[in-house]
Amino acid sequence: MTWPVTLTDGSVTLRPLRQRDVRAWREVRTRNRDWLQPWEATLPPEASALAEVPATFGDMVRRMKRDGRTGRSLPWAITVDGRLAGQVTVGGITYGSLRGAYIGYWIDQDVAGRGVMPTAVALACDYCIEVVQLHRIEINIRPENAASRRVVEKLGLREEGLRPSYLHIDGDWRDHLTYVVLAGEFPAGILRRLRQRQASSD
Repeated sequence: MTWPVTLTDGSVTLRPLRQRDVRAWREVRTRNRDWLQPWEATLPPEASALAEVPATFGDMVRRMKRDGRTGRSLPWAITVDGRLAGQVTVGGITYGSLRGAYIGYWIDQDVAGRGVMPTAVALACDYCIEVVQLHRIEINIRPENAASRRVVEKLGLREEGLRPSYLHIDGDWRDHLTYVVLAGEFPAGILRRLRQRQASSD
C-alpha cells in the first residue's frame, strides 16, 4: 500500500489533509460544531489527553501522514469542487488473518444530503477492498444518527447488530450499530452499485 493516495469521482475528491488546509479546516469545524458534537469521539476520564490527542493542527496532519505511510490508517480530506468539506478515515487497519478496518467520517452540513458522503465512503471502501485487499470493512454508528445510517444504507452495507457502550462519544460510552461489507459482496464495486441504484431511482 502506498501513501499519499488521491481518489476522485465527479466533484468529490479524497486527498490527504495538508498543512495549508488549516484555515479552511478550522472554519468548517467551527461552523459545524453544534451539528457534529453529538457524534464526535471524546476521551473517557481514564485516557491521557496529552498522549492521545494531537496538540495542534500541524501535529494532527503529521500524525495522519505518518499513519498513512505506515499503513495504519488512510486519513483523507473530502473536497467538493476543490473546497474542503469533511474527512473520511479508514482506521484500525489490521492485516494477517483478519485483514479488516473501520471507517469514520464527518461532513459539512452545507453539503449534507447531496450525495457527497455516500460517494466518499464508496470510494474509500472500494480502495480498501480492491487495492489494499482487505476482507472486512465496518462502520459503527449511533442508532440515533439517522443521517449517517442513511449513508451506509444507500451503499448496501449489511447491519450486523448492536454493540452496547461501544465508543466514547459526546462525553459518554454509547451504543453503536455495526454495518459491514466483505470483499466479494459487490464484485463490480460499491461506487458502481451506488450509481446504478441512483440511476434506477431517477
